[in-house]
Amino acid sequence: MTDIDIKFMQRCLDLAALGKGHTSPNPMVGSVIVFEDKIIGEGYHKKCGEAHAEVNAVNSVKNKELLSKSTLYVNLEPCAHVGRTPACSRLIIDLKIPRVVVGTTDNYEKVSGKGIKMLRNAGVDVKVGVLEKECLKLNRRFFISNKKKRPFIILKWAQTIDGFIDFKRSPETPVQPNWITDDFAKILVHKWRSEEDSIMIGTNTAEKDNPSLNVRDWEGKNPVRIVIDKNLRLNSNLAVFDNKSKTIVFSEKKRESFLNTEYIQIKFDRYFLKNIFEILFEKEIRSVIIEGGAILLNSLIAEGLWDEARVFVGEKLFFEGVEAPKIYKKPNFILNFDKNKLLTFMNYNL
Repeated sequence: MTDIDIKFMQRCLDLAALGKGHTSPNPMVGSVIVFEDKIIGEGYHKKCGEAHAEVNAVNSVKNKELLSKSTLYVNLEPCAHVGRTPACSRLIIDLKIPRVVVGTTDNYEKVSGKGIKMLRNAGVDVKVGVLEKECLKLNRRFFISNKKKRPFIILKWAQTIDGFIDFKRSPETPVQPNWITDDFAKILVHKWRSEEDSIMIGTNTAEKDNPSLNVRDWEGKNPVRIVIDKNLRLNSNLAVFDNKSKTIVFSEKKRESFLNTEYIQIKFDRYFLKNIFEILFEKEIRSVIIEGGAILLNSLIAEGLWDEARVFVGEKLFFEGVEAPKIYKKPNFILNFDKNKLLTFMNYNL
């Protein structure tokens, strides 16, 4: 691995990250084309269904005659199949690009080494594994989702310094969120929502907090709202049923879908959470952020159905109330800001 290869692969990663929140179910991919150690073209995958990074990089090259003397860098193996767009490996071969440097192989079954094999069979010099760890991490949602046939699952909650996520509520307690953190944390959460495919809550959270589950304090798309309502007891006047963004409700009872709200009937047995995630995977939802209450969060932790956890600790004391879920491992990352602390845990291997 040379310094020059590392330099240009890092540029691929920087470009790829510009597509965050827009490419799913596709991965984030960036590509640069280099001639005599200088970038002559670059591009990234901007949106699912649109041109891939390699195509955008090629199209940006002014002098196409240089392609046959250049190196193409890309953080993910070029595709070998015709999907929503043509195969990038075939494009590279047809343009006679002699050298390709790949960050990591693709674990999607329709690619999975086939792109690299196609290139090498055509005489292209292919190098694989430059900044591989960083390339895998960037597209961890994509890789884990393909591997486990379910969305990448992110748990998120806020707790007090004495370990509660909610105070003790009475029937007279107003239906509204109980804020533990500050406005900065709220903005960050809305940024996270814009980056994920979906957001999930349980019945109690919908009933007690009446959240909208959209992106208001950050610019970006709203995630698909996922609501678990076993007995269809939730009031139709709640914010999640405003039909302003796509909403999926899982219930044991049958109800007709309408407008932007889809009802899916499932059996609430011991496998119901696993089944929900399998259905979401089939709908090409590749990530879900869980903003539910203690029951949902604890159930997912108990079943090992999570990949990442983001836990805010605010400087408040409740003394009694709903205890926060517990993850019995050291956080991978701790961020201190203002009056809050953010702990990040990982539960996956790439």
